Amino acid sequence: MSAPYTVRVAENPADREACFAVRKEVFVVEQGVPQDIEYDAYDAVAVQVLAVGEDGVPLGTGRLLYGARAAEKTGGDPSLGSLGRLAVRREARGLGVGVALVRAIEEAARARGLTAVDLHAQTHALGFYERLGYTPYGPEYPEAGIPHRAMRRAL
Repeated sequence: MSAPYTVRVAENPADREACFAVRKEVFVVEQGVPQDIEYDAYDAVAVQVLAVGEDGVPLGTGRLLYGARAAEKTGGDPSLGSLGRLAVRREARGLGVGVALVRAIEEAARARGLTAVDLHAQTHALGFYERLGYTPYGPEYPEAGIPHRAMRRAL
């Protein structure tokens, strides 16, 4: 049986708006992240990935930064990608959407010749990323008022 959703790179303005709507629901409304820091200049250049249910409803999203933009977030190494803004709507959690989004972002990173992916994980999500092969490093730190840790996975 196939999953009740598809995951694809956001290829048009409607897809990108769907990604932003999911992020607003999860980060701004649910987690209280200020809207003015949720969206940034990286959004215009990132690879946005979107999960959509069989009914066409957006279920989740994430983004990949690479090249110079990722180097700004990963300490200057252009061979690293930066996975970020991973969000799954509450009603879609537990369906494997987050795993599918991470794997799609990793595939996009491989396609661009990257050797590893870094991310800033909310500490409550460390176990999720560890199950996907990510290793935490460095100290815990606040980001948007939420505890985070840096993590990395070689591709």
